Amino acid sequence: MRDLKQQKKNKKSNRNRAKKKSEPICWRKLLRRSLRLGVATFSVAMLAVGGFFVTQLLMTSELFRIDAISVEEGTHFSKEQVVALSDIETGVNTFSLDLGLIGRKIEENPWVLRADVQRIFPRQVAISLVERRPVAIVNLGLLYYLDEQGEIFKVLGQNDSLDFPIVTGLDYAKAQKNDSHYASFLRQIVALLDDLNGRDLFDLTQVSEIHREKNGCLTLYTLEGGVKVKLGKSGFGQKLDRLERIYAELQPKLPVLDYIDLNVPEKVIVRIEKQQIGMKS
Repeated sequence: MRDLKQQKKNKKSNRNRAKKKSEPICWRKLLRRSLRLGVATFSVAMLAVGGFFVTQLLMTSELFRIDAISVEEGTHFSKEQVVALSDIETGVNTFSLDLGLIGRKIEENPWVLRADVQRIFPRQVAISLVERRPVAIVNLGLLYYLDEQGEIFKVLGQNDSLDFPIVTGLDYAKAQKNDSHYASFLRQIVALLDDLNGRDLFDLTQVSEIHREKNGCLTLYTLEGGVKVKLGKSGFGQKLDRLERIYAELQPKLPVLDYIDLNVPEKVIVRIEKQQIGMKS
C-alpha cells in the first residue's frame, strides 16, 4: 500500500514539474540594457578625459596669467605691503591660487581683522581688507591694543600711538588664554568707551585710565587731577548720566578731589581731601 501511494505521489510531482516550462531569454532586452550601460560608461569616461584636458588647458593658458593685483589701501598698509603679505606673484595662473589660504595668510598680520580675495577674470586679483581699530591700550606687563570687538590683538611698537585710554588690573595669563570672564569684561570695556565717546561733558577725552579692581568693580581715573570715579559692576550709563548733570560744577574742583562715587542710587558722593559730601544729581 505504501508503494502505491508513493508511486502516485511521484506521478503527481512529475506532472507538476512537467507543467513548469523555462522562459526563453529575451536577447533584445538584454542587448538594450548592455547598450545603455556601455553608453553611460563611455560618457563618464569621456567627461573625465574632457575635464582633464580642459583643466590642463586652463592651467597652462596665457589668457589666465595674473598681470594686475588691485588692493583697497587702508590706514596701516600700502598696496605693496598687502601684495607682499599675500605672496601672489604676477605671471602665475589664476586657477592655481588658493584664495582662502591667501586670505588667511594676510589675516596673520595683527592689524587685519578680515581679508577678502577675489578673482576678476581673466587676469586680475582683488584684495580688500577690514582693519582692526584700536579703542584702548591694555597693560599686561607689555602694552597691547584692544580693538572694538573686545579683542587684544597687538603689542605696541615704537611707532604706535599712545593716545588711547589705558586699561589696567587685568591678569596676563587669563587674558592670554581668552578666559570667558575676561572676554566678557573686555567687551564691557568697549561698550563703556563707546558710551563715553558719545557724551558731551564727561566724555572720552576726560578719561585717562579704566581700572579693574580685585572685586571686579570698574574705576575710571580722570585725565585732569587723576580723580578716581567709582562705577561698580553695572549700570554704567545711568551712573554717568548722574555725573554729567553736576560735572560742570565739579570740573573746576578736580585738583582737590579724592574720589567720586557713583554707586549710591540718585546721588553722587564726592570726597574732597578728607571731607566727604553727598550731592543730589
